[in-house]
Amino acid sequence: MTIADTTQATAHTDAEAPVYRAQNVTRTYTQKGRTVKALTGVDLTILPGEFVTIQGPTGGGKSTLLQMLGALDKPSSGSLRLGDIELASASPRELSRIRAEEIGFVFQGFNLIPTLTAAENVDMALEPTSLDAGERRNRVSEALAHVGLADRGDHLPTELSGGQQQRVAIARAIVKRPRVLLADEPTGNLDESMRDEILALLEGLCAEGITMIVVTHDSAVARRATRRLRLAKGSVQDITR
Repeated sequence: MTIADTTQATAHTDAEAPVYRAQNVTRTYTQKGRTVKALTGVDLTILPGEFVTIQGPTGGGKSTLLQMLGALDKPSSGSLRLGDIELASASPRELSRIRAEEIGFVFQGFNLIPTLTAAENVDMALEPTSLDAGERRNRVSEALAHVGLADRGDHLPTELSGGQQQRVAIARAIVKRPRVLLADEPTGNLDESMRDEILALLEGLCAEGITMIVVTHDSAVARRATRRLRLAKGSVQDITR
């Protein structure tokens, strides 16, 4: 199974060019009558195949930045590019296509639908695509096998451990063969042993070519990354050692 679909990347940009480039990105919004400056001039470049973690205090802008990288929100000012696509000015239709095809999402709470089997949960990520039923079945089987759950496709979430549920969530994220995987505290609900298993899985996916960006409060997770960033008071600092 090819996790990162290189045809998507080459359709827009040279394979060696940055996956993301942010220049002076700001995000300001109004909350209960006051102005909140969530991001205050972020400059950032992320290259293909990097494993990047983002740490920082609660309220420092991590979730806001992740939403922008995921084409879920737009900057108030500045430039944010995914390949050669300017996300700040992209149309809603283009942003929807990017989310459906180029970016996988993994969350702390798994976000599995409890009445669907593991395979059905993974298949949900292919709903926006034009793939036929046979190709969808093949991709779902391959994704579950890739995360070590080939024999758990017919299990409901309640019949799986926390670590297995997160593996299903990762399979759902990679089944569309994205170029980027964005993870928000992906090990936050897991014990130490399960955390390390999930980290090993993410590292393996990164080694296969997918670009990994993980928000975490866990220093043990951050230490496994190739690059470590800290986001505080709306600005980014590279703390890689």
